[in-house]
Amino acid sequence: MTAEQTTPTRTDRRRERTRNALLGAARKFLSEGKSSVSIKEITDAADVGFGSFYNHFDSKEQLFDEAVRSALNVYSTMRDQVVARYDDPAEVFAVSFRLTGRLQRRLPEMVRVVLNSGMGVMLRDEGLAPRARQDIVAAQEAGRFEPMDPDLAVMAAGGTLLGLLQLLDADPHADAAALADDMAYRALRMFGVNKRTAQRLSSGPLPQLPADPDLPLGAGE
Repeated sequence: MTAEQTTPTRTDRRRERTRNALLGAARKFLSEGKSSVSIKEITDAADVGFGSFYNHFDSKEQLFDEAVRSALNVYSTMRDQVVARYDDPAEVFAVSFRLTGRLQRRLPEMVRVVLNSGMGVMLRDEGLAPRARQDIVAAQEAGRFEPMDPDLAVMAAGGTLLGLLQLLDADPHADAAALADDMAYRALRMFGVNKRTAQRLSSGPLPQLPADPDLPLGAGE
């Protein structure tokens, strides 16, 4: 493949900017709970022409779905970088849970996109759900968690986590670290981890979160 074939053209870059602007506007509306806005309102917020919308998306629903997907992918990338250093699946679950609570303070708009998607986010093939399932099943197979139907376990963990994020979003003065650790402890206990181990896994130092991703929530260029 030649350099000419791999280097984006000016047209490619312009199309990418337009697409990112539409996604940014959609994430902004979703973070505000405004999913009933019109395509015209979205293109105005993105500062792109109305006609350009259909060069990238077939419908508003497709755009919003992609906006949620992009937010979940940002979470996934950050989370995967952090937990890659751990071998114990129960510890991976605990670290992931504790850091996700703290992430609400780092990227509140992104978290609101997820929250405003409701529990349906736990049925998606990207983001929170597949990673929770992987961690829980691995912990069960290692004898760290008691046996539980994986679908039920994912929804139980997801409901607990989304409840924590909703609480933190509603109260900007709440101690996110303390609440995240306490909820992680209770989630571990729910899965059959004894008190002493659950306390150890839900306390102590955590690795630093990666640098904030480039996820614009407003209009693009």
